[in-house]
Amino acid sequence: MMRDLLKGAVGGLAATAAMSGVMLAGSRLGLMPDQPPKRIARAVLPGHRHRPKPGEGVVGALAHFGFGIAAGSLYGLLARGRRTPAVAGVGYALAIWASSYQGWIPRLDILPPASTDRPGRQAVMVAGHVVYGTVLVLSLNWQNPHDAG
Repeated sequence: MMRDLLKGAVGGLAATAAMSGVMLAGSRLGLMPDQPPKRIARAVLPGHRHRPKPGEGVVGALAHFGFGIAAGSLYGLLARGRRTPAVAGVGYALAIWASSYQGWIPRLDILPPASTDRPGRQAVMVAGHVVYGTVLVLSLNWQNPHDAG
């Protein structure tokens, strides 16, 4: 169990790094004015929840990587040392996207629901989550060259 958690954490780290690259590219292309992790940090740091705050970028990046590593660890537990198809990782990542961007993020008034948000931001975030799920599975499958079962 601990080994599966650690493998998932490694996969989550790699997947979050790849996803962050997609998000950075989306920002540079002007598809989203700022990163959702920064907006989440802005909302939870002391002060007015919608005004920029010192350190929100760093806090957002740390939280984003922490969340990605934790989600990877959970996937590692679910995979139980077995190789999984990329579509399973993509489905897992898109479930995270849907529960976040149609769920808790709008409920906390951080961003509007995906269905009414800027189309560019949501296109980038969906693409980022597809990349996350794909890299997560590729990493775990690399770490699990043979099925454990």
